[in-house]
Amino acid sequence: MTQDPKRYTITAALPYTNGPVHIGHLAGVYVPADIYARFQRLQGKDVAFVCGSDEHGVPITIKAKKEGVTPQQVVDKYHAIIKKSFEDFGITFDNYSRTSAKIHHDTASDFFKKLYNDGKFIEEVTEQLYDAEADQFLADRFVIGTCPKCGNEESYGDQCENCGTSHNATDLINPKSAITGAIPTLKETKHWFLPLDQYEPFLKEWILKGHAKDWKNNVYGQCKSWIDDGLRPRAVTRDLDWGIPVPVEGAEGKVLYVWFDAPIGYISATKEWAEREGKDWEPYWKSDDTKLLHFIGKDNIVFHCIIFPSMLKADGTYIMPDNVPANEFLNLEGSKISTSKNWAVWLHEYLEDFPNQQDVLRYALTANAPETKDNDFTWADFQARNNNELVAIFGNFINRVTVLTHKYYDGVVPSPAAFSEIDQQTLTELKAYPAVIESSLERYRFREAQQELMNVARLGNKYLADEEPWKSIKTDEERTKTVMFVALQIATALAVLSEPFLPFTSTKLKNILHVESSIKWHDVSTKNVLISEGHTTNKSELLFSKIEDTQIQAQLDKLAASKVANEIANKVVTPQKETSTFDDFTKLDMRVGTIIEAEKMPKAKKLLVLKVDTGIDVRTIVSGIAESFTPEEIIGKQVTVLVNLAPRALRGVNSEGMILMTETPDGKLVFVNPDVEGVANGETIN
Repeated sequence: MTQDPKRYTITAALPYTNGPVHIGHLAGVYVPADIYARFQRLQGKDVAFVCGSDEHGVPITIKAKKEGVTPQQVVDKYHAIIKKSFEDFGITFDNYSRTSAKIHHDTASDFFKKLYNDGKFIEEVTEQLYDAEADQFLADRFVIGTCPKCGNEESYGDQCENCGTSHNATDLINPKSAITGAIPTLKETKHWFLPLDQYEPFLKEWILKGHAKDWKNNVYGQCKSWIDDGLRPRAVTRDLDWGIPVPVEGAEGKVLYVWFDAPIGYISATKEWAEREGKDWEPYWKSDDTKLLHFIGKDNIVFHCIIFPSMLKADGTYIMPDNVPANEFLNLEGSKISTSKNWAVWLHEYLEDFPNQQDVLRYALTANAPETKDNDFTWADFQARNNNELVAIFGNFINRVTVLTHKYYDGVVPSPAAFSEIDQQTLTELKAYPAVIESSLERYRFREAQQELMNVARLGNKYLADEEPWKSIKTDEERTKTVMFVALQIATALAVLSEPFLPFTSTKLKNILHVESSIKWHDVSTKNVLISEGHTTNKSELLFSKIEDTQIQAQLDKLAASKVANEIANKVVTPQKETSTFDDFTKLDMRVGTIIEAEKMPKAKKLLVLKVDTGIDVRTIVSGIAESFTPEEIIGKQVTVLVNLAPRALRGVNSEGMILMTETPDGKLVFVNPDVEGVANGETIN
């Protein structure tokens, strides 16, 4: 572990540019990474916080085919949306790059060539899955099949999103092409492999011995499982026409595997930033006094802890990550977030629907962060976090302090009189909070750290409630000045300590208190006075506003509409049967009938035995509707009956016709015709 690092290189997982950023991405990666980067900057640390759009890989080409555009058009569109969303949301990347940039192509190509020239790859001709209809090899996500580990029938060729296992496309059971749906064949092709098995001793020493205690359980556990299963060579090239061309002879028509290319994007983004800032990029990646951290989701653990470190080790000049604080997944209203099903809260849409409320979402996501297990985001919880915590606790304290300061002293910080024991105790407790918050942040417990921040606001509320300056102003003005002076110290501390978690709120509060950025993080724990007597504050204003039920209902309605639209888009309609003639149709004799008796067929789960008055006669009909209707509720029901269907014995009962039924979109059985008054049994239906 890097002790007292001179600089921090902080990376956040590169988002795929096949769609916008959603709250699952924010909770899992970008909000915690931004909190940590902001905190280290407040400590005066040298920070390089980098990210960028991952613009290669199969998901991009699939999206392009679906939208009928080129892959470049797809990445240009979503790169612009993602980049602006991050900026508007206040994610403070020192550089947000993209893997289509020339500096990245050059960096990735040079990285591959160094390993190639150093003999670090194995060159093999192997059999790969091939789609004859599409006339192309099927890389990774062009293949769908059954996961060999958990049995998920919709596993991708490189990874199962159900159990998180990473594998090769040829490992899948019953694979099929995601392009044509055809069953692929095996065809020989040449690729270059990184022999991960050769790095097992290094990985065991570095991870299993070196990070058993300081890495999160989910990260360490997944790494140990991989290593214990035995590592195998991993292909680092693919047969595709979208990506970075493999920069060696004999590799025409091949590109670098996206998981070889993408993590190098962190390096190229750092290079791009350093070049712009007039810095040297190498110490941020090659110096032992640098702390390298990867913020990712749990589905990327193996790539950042096994494959990328093996690549860096193969090169031999890079440092290893000090920690990889991966989070679990965030669900939405009880269901898994899905880009393909449009079941998500998209960041750019949130910013439109809740203008100037970035911090509310940051707060709600951090309070419910999936740090140790999958968690669920609900709009009701989002509203409660805002109204019951940000408004009622944080906002309420600040509002009372600033309003009373203007009411009693025209906005000027009063001169305190003698400090009581409760005053001293409160100020001492306040000084302890920076270290408490810092301890949580350095252990990547962001939810816990934010709770401690809110405890500062609770400290202020309790202090005001106990000392009641609105009462003492009438009887003891000197005591009131001291109380307000102490309360203003707490308010100023909140302005500083909230910056990593609630940056927009912090800026707003600093402006209200008129302290801007003159007060530093360590001042809260070391200085007796954060805001001096005689200092003039600005006009009071509300930090937070209540979120109304109508706003929440609008979001729930949007999700409901999205769900219906997705069901319609993915509904499988039964194909038209073979053409029938008019004469065939005229043979059907459909009549109105009424169910006069109904009972369940013994030992049959789905069948009801009905007596139906068809107007011609009363006949027995066996119908498979027992799971949808009770016998009692359908007696007297008028139905459409096909009366000239040849009789058929079902479980020993002769069924003499068929009742016409259909299904609603949600799978509910309904009768084809509603009851119609005035239509007698036996009337024909033409």
